[in-house]
Amino acid sequence: MRVEMAGEPQLPGRESEDFAAATPEALVLLDGSSSPAGLESGCRHGTAWYVRRLGAHLLARLTDRADRTAAQCLADAIAETAALHGARCDLAHPNTPAAMVVAVRLRGTVLEYAVLGDALLVIQPEVGGPRVVGDNQPFPAGEELRRQLWATAAGSPERAALHMRYALAVRAARNTGRGPWVAAALPRAAEYAEVGTVPIAGLRGVAAFSDGASRYVERYRLGDWAAAMALLDGSGPGELLARVRAAEESDPDCVRWPRGKARDDATVVYLRLR
Repeated sequence: MRVEMAGEPQLPGRESEDFAAATPEALVLLDGSSSPAGLESGCRHGTAWYVRRLGAHLLARLTDRADRTAAQCLADAIAETAALHGARCDLAHPNTPAAMVVAVRLRGTVLEYAVLGDALLVIQPEVGGPRVVGDNQPFPAGEELRRQLWATAAGSPERAALHMRYALAVRAARNTGRGPWVAAALPRAAEYAEVGTVPIAGLRGVAAFSDGASRYVERYRLGDWAAAMALLDGSGPGELLARVRAAEESDPDCVRWPRGKARDDATVVYLRLR
């Protein structure tokens, strides 16, 4: 197999809260849950610190624990990362650092995956259209707030206030059974990952997208998923991210494409199997 990846921070010079890594048999992509300025987290480390450590632990577990499923490896990695915080971090805080996760590994004749949160895995067979895995946890109350947020002017006090309301509502509900499950400090969140296996025979490739990169299809409609996978196969992840950034630069005030942030951290990992 051949792995290609590309990633860009939300703004030049800013630390990305995405993380991606791969070995010849596994790949991980994490999309850190960013917080509005001024929102306390109870953690002295921050989201970027969290996603890097969780990602490294998860990749290690995927490669050295063949006796554990991908979801179990994620649970193990969450527990191991929680132990690194130390007593000065309040892991029960609703805004403790968190991430969306895509985990993939090759196991014999199948490809195994676990996807948690709104990061996406796209599976492309050699024949037929792609299948999208992930973002399968609806949160209606949050969606209504997000629509209200998108309807306000970029940079306005109203948008800032709605952004904070949205962030607080999501964090109050996540990992409680009343909202989405994400990787944070509770290993049992991994039980809610979308999991499965796909025979490697007949697969052309798979790709993992942070939500800043999945905007190519989900928000900007620059192409459908078949077009996105064809672009990755022909030109690579860097070209897809370049087109996402070009769309964002053409709409800095979020008028043509309403969205919470004009730009976001964006990462793509493409695993070519044929």
